[in-house]
Amino acid sequence: MIPSAYSPEEARGLWVFLEQEAGRLEGVALELLGKGRELAQARGVPLTGLLLGQGVEPAAREAIAHGADDVVVADDPLLAVYTTDAYASVAAQVILDRKPETLLLGATPNGRDLAGRLAVRLRTGLTADCTGLAWEEGTGLLLGEVSGFGGGVMASIKCARHRPQMATVRPGIFPPPSADPDRAGRMEFVPVSLDAAKIRTEILERVRHEGVDITRAKVLVAGGRGVKGDFAPLTEIARLLGGEVGASRVACDLGWIGRDRQIGQTGFVTRPKVALVCGISGATQFTVGVKDAGLIIAINSDPEASIFEEADLCVVDDLFPVLEALIAELRGAA
Repeated sequence: MIPSAYSPEEARGLWVFLEQEAGRLEGVALELLGKGRELAQARGVPLTGLLLGQGVEPAAREAIAHGADDVVVADDPLLAVYTTDAYASVAAQVILDRKPETLLLGATPNGRDLAGRLAVRLRTGLTADCTGLAWEEGTGLLLGEVSGFGGGVMASIKCARHRPQMATVRPGIFPPPSADPDRAGRMEFVPVSLDAAKIRTEILERVRHEGVDITRAKVLVAGGRGVKGDFAPLTEIARLLGGEVGASRVACDLGWIGRDRQIGQTGFVTRPKVALVCGISGATQFTVGVKDAGLIIAINSDPEASIFEEADLCVVDDLFPVLEALIAELRGAA
């Protein structure tokens, strides 16, 4: 087995990669700071944020307010926009110098790209797309919970002999912490040595997707196989309630609705105040995406549907007459 770039005996502390956009922390960075704070306190170790970018000092202060003890900042014009070569080079060097025991990143396009590159450079393992994190009792190793076989199997993975222990975490899994503007922390700016000629990516134009973010919805109206491709009544209910429409993987696989609305283990984990679940059987790979809702209302014609085990209110009936009656009631109350 190839040894990692440094040993477990040399490793210290829990680090979080602070993904940012135009100098502001992304939501997943705040979520990881919240979970990281909890994990760090349990082990009695400092929580350090790794922040790369240009003009990101305000983001570093934001990270401290959200739980970081220290923020290591690499600030350079060549880091203003994420590129694989620049970010992987700088992050790897900082990690080799400081030797963190654990490194958490968001399972975003950039986070996944960077994590894979770092795992290779540091010769360590990577647990990808985690939906849970915990310390293993007795060993203190990081346990990353992941699913397999379409969500039908849940496994806990650990990295026993290589450091850092690395994991990417799905956005929306952990709630972001509240900010404390008076919280004290330390910022440390590290020197950056980059050769522009070795950065193979040239940014010609940047377009930020401004589509729906169902992880922020307070009300979520979700449909599955039982809607038979007709999301119109769900869309109307979501409009009347000021919410968003979500879907099961089956509905997305069938092309009834876009992937940006997929809920569950292979989609997004949500925390709405109210989740109205329509025509979804309720397999584990879906329910993990709504289990933290304040109130779950399920409508299904099958009285044995698994979703009723998770629901607070259960309606056993044909879906569309119930939706029509609900729409009429909501319109009347508007």
